[in-house]
Amino acid sequence: MSELFSAFGIDWRLLVINSVNFGLLLLALWYFLYGPLTKMMEARRQKIAQGVQDAADAEARLAEIQNSRGAILSDAGKEADTIVSAARHSGAAREKELIAAGEATAANMLKEAEAQAREAKVQALNESKQEVAKLIVLGMEKLAKK
Repeated sequence: MSELFSAFGIDWRLLVINSVNFGLLLLALWYFLYGPLTKMMEARRQKIAQGVQDAADAEARLAEIQNSRGAILSDAGKEADTIVSAARHSGAAREKELIAAGEATAANMLKEAEAQAREAKVQALNESKQEVAKLIVLGMEKLAKK
């Protein structure tokens, strides 16, 4: 075999030394470079997987919140409709009460005005009668003097 190596110009001692150097270099690179690099890549893969999982969870939570938001808005709309309806009914009832009170007040004021007008008429008639009586007395006195 040494004849074969010498025929090709290969020194077997250099081949063994180079093989040992290559093995040591391979072990050093494996220990110092490949091991930490694979650990870093695995950590990064886990971090990315966790990020994807968190994004999926956040999307599911967002969908849940949007559904509950829709339900809450629907309930709030129904409640607002109920409140508006109650306010309209209450306003209509209050309007009827105020109209009735206003009509009653107007009727009372009309009665009072009619009573005052009658009193003024009676008083005016009484004053007129007194004036007529005075004028008659004055006229009689003038006739009596003539």
